[in-house]
Amino acid sequence: MEWGILMLLLQLFWTFFKIGLLSFGGGYAMIPVIEHEVTAHGWMTSAEYYEAIALAGMSPGPVATNGAVYVGYHTAGLAGAVAATLGMVLPSLFLIVLMAAFFVRINEHKLVKSAFYGLRPIVAGLVAYAAIHFSQTSGIIGPISWDSGIALVIFAFSLFALIKYKLHPLYVIALSGLAGAALYS
Repeated sequence: MEWGILMLLLQLFWTFFKIGLLSFGGGYAMIPVIEHEVTAHGWMTSAEYYEAIALAGMSPGPVATNGAVYVGYHTAGLAGAVAATLGMVLPSLFLIVLMAAFFVRINEHKLVKSAFYGLRPIVAGLVAYAAIHFSQTSGIIGPISWDSGIALVIFAFSLFALIKYKLHPLYVIALSGLAGAALYS
């Protein structure tokens, strides 16, 4: 492999490794950091980068990782995509393995079990909050109306089907979509 290409691949890897290691707040919080690095290295213009992020946001998977794949591929082809992706995901992988190794040693401790028992309600509350917030911002929940009543009924039946009949969530999602299409058409 040519020395210049190898150096470019190492530069892609190291740049995305630093971003993956030091950026917090999720993929969307990393977008400005990635843009700064990509434009500073001259790999893409800001306009090209924003097109890449638009595509990355529409693709399945984490937006920052998808963006790394696109930037790497744009910069150095398939090898660049692999280098940038490895750089982005390896810090998380290392941290998760390290935390798992630590957690295996302490997970039976009474204090740890108690802490996780106490965290269960807040996790359920955060999920409920996210659902309510999404419903409000998307206009599903608002002033009481026929539409919000239908949405509430679909939600109640979905929850009932999940809990009482233990239906697979994919079936419940499909049935809810069909009910919404039938009732809102």
